[in-house]
Amino acid sequence: MNATILHESRGRIRFRLRQKQMTLAQADLLEAWIQGKSWCRQVTVHERTCCVILYYDGTRQAVLNEIRHFSWQEAERTTALPAHSSRALNREFEEKLVAKVVCKAACTLFLPSPLRIARILWHMIPFVRRGLHCLLRRRIKVELLDALSISISACRRDFGTAGMVMFLLEVGELLEEWTRKKSVADLARCMSLNVDRVWLRTVQGEVLVPVSQIQPGDAVVVRAGGIIPVDGLVLEGEVTVNQASLTGESIPVPKRPGGAVYAGTVVEEGECVLEVRQASGQSRYDQIVHMIEQSEQMKSEAESKAANLADKLVPYTFAGSLISFALTRNVARALSVLMVDFSCALKLAMPLAVLSAMREAGKSHITVKGGKFLEAVAAADTIVFDKTGTLTHACPRVAQVVPFGGKEEAEMLRLAACLEEHFPHSMANAVVEEAKRRGLRHEEYHSKVEYLVAHGIASTVDEERVLIGSAHFVFEDEGCIIPEGEQERFDALPPEYSHLYLAVGRQLAAVICISDPLREEAKEVLSALRALGIASTVMLTGDSYRTAAAIAAQVGVDDFRAGVLPADKAEYVARLRREGHTVLMVGDGINDSPALSEADAGIAISDGAAIAREIADITIAADSLWELVELRRIAMALMARIHSNYRFVIGFNGALIALGVAGVLPPATSATLHNLSTLGVSLRSMSRLAPMNKVKRRALLTNQFGLSSPEY
Repeated sequence: MNATILHESRGRIRFRLRQKQMTLAQADLLEAWIQGKSWCRQVTVHERTCCVILYYDGTRQAVLNEIRHFSWQEAERTTALPAHSSRALNREFEEKLVAKVVCKAACTLFLPSPLRIARILWHMIPFVRRGLHCLLRRRIKVELLDALSISISACRRDFGTAGMVMFLLEVGELLEEWTRKKSVADLARCMSLNVDRVWLRTVQGEVLVPVSQIQPGDAVVVRAGGIIPVDGLVLEGEVTVNQASLTGESIPVPKRPGGAVYAGTVVEEGECVLEVRQASGQSRYDQIVHMIEQSEQMKSEAESKAANLADKLVPYTFAGSLISFALTRNVARALSVLMVDFSCALKLAMPLAVLSAMREAGKSHITVKGGKFLEAVAAADTIVFDKTGTLTHACPRVAQVVPFGGKEEAEMLRLAACLEEHFPHSMANAVVEEAKRRGLRHEEYHSKVEYLVAHGIASTVDEERVLIGSAHFVFEDEGCIIPEGEQERFDALPPEYSHLYLAVGRQLAAVICISDPLREEAKEVLSALRALGIASTVMLTGDSYRTAAAIAAQVGVDDFRAGVLPADKAEYVARLRREGHTVLMVGDGINDSPALSEADAGIAISDGAAIAREIADITIAADSLWELVELRRIAMALMARIHSNYRFVIGFNGALIALGVAGVLPPATSATLHNLSTLGVSLRSMSRLAPMNKVKRRALLTNQFGLSSPEY
């Protein structure tokens, strides 16, 4: 790539490509290629100026070397482009807005008066038609108010006022349509697939390839816990598929050879080979767009309240206009009241404020599926955390193997690894990796393995039943016992570790102690959340009480529950809600999915289980919990802005009505001030919610430079 560096500072660089122009597709491709690099924190590509603004980690020279070797051909081959880009949509509406403003200015400055009047009368037709439609259906709505004010202005030969009112209404409609389409596109893209590569079956075996290279007729392998990347038919294998994100079905659906599966659904159990019917998940995107457009789910209560209030205020505006005319017998004063209505600002500013908050969250690597969830985050007084993978790093290691009943440590680790290798969750991986590190080979010498979700694994070795899993599973469900005389050793197990219990022949054979270090920022994040108004923090875990108590003391949660199953987590969250709490649930695993669904807002970690991300209302990046603090700050700032908008719209427009009735403001001035205030409050709603505060600064210091500020 040939480029010129325009400006740079520590961790930031701005450069311009040495080419005359850049297409929208090239801008998307370059942005996707850079975002795929490990050193990229944030990148923005401006296609009009061919400029790139890049925030990066690592050494400057390494970044520049990779950028220097960039080529369009290589990028097209290796980079999966998003199926739908917002650049084309933005360009379309930007051009429409500029064209409308230029056309209005040109007509005002250069058209002779008769032609200008004829143009205004022609433009009146759609507004009058919509007003008559409301009147015929006996509905008093904003369209009737607009038609009446424009018609009265034209009848009074005040064509300037009529033209200005129509222009501002058209600009408002354009911005509203832009907002709606952009919101739907952003949400659909967030909810759509984030699958870059898939396992393609070939004659040479399974090959990992970019999803963009998949064609109809190809055979793709999908395993338990994975997202189905394409629409297709099951060729081999039997699986259960969670289709809740598309169909709303809460129960996983079994799929056998010949059964149809859809892009974006999640394989909960089993493994299958799919024949691709429609590549790249296009139908998935279209289905989501349709779902969003047909649903009110993404609207917050504040948005719905604004829309309802706007329509309810229209009759009062009519009444005020009639009362003004009855008292003053002055058409101009009555028209001044009619020119001012609260609905435009209320209907436009509130969705714009929510969209702005969602976009700001997106820049912080937080995906929010709707405004109602930001409202829930702002109102929340309780936040519930899963432990593994949320408060901890989910990269556990075996710290110690404690044998019981005279068993050998190495042999017990070998047996545990032999069972656990079939089910690659994080703790199972730790056992398998430890056996590999010690050079212990674990050949298959057991019968069929039975996996019990959220409990453990059962099998048979030398005609003895072998179990590995939680204390609840081994001791309570299966009735295993501790060997005689070893209760004291069992009680002395280190409480700071998670424990996997291995039993052979209904007797405890070994306890594998797993260390899963806490996230370094976890304790400070909880303190920051309390400072932002969270009254209670709770940790839920399937670990034993002793382990949970040790972790809870380290992280500083207000309460914890140990030995809980997925259903227990969901019931606990439901009970908190029945008690009147607004609850957030943060988790990352398949077993967290019921609780994520039950909470007022479920928050998933981005590198957690696919089904958790699908069910969750909000997704945060996996690298830092500080994003929870940023999410809370954005949500609270959003609600403050919405309430501020309410006060301004009611106060300002009420003042305009009072001045119009008093005869201080003529109709043209009232209309102009009203519509300008609507645009003003809308533009304010689109601005950043709040400047960077100490919490954000500290997060940046912690994440980017490894520093820690002494002040909060």
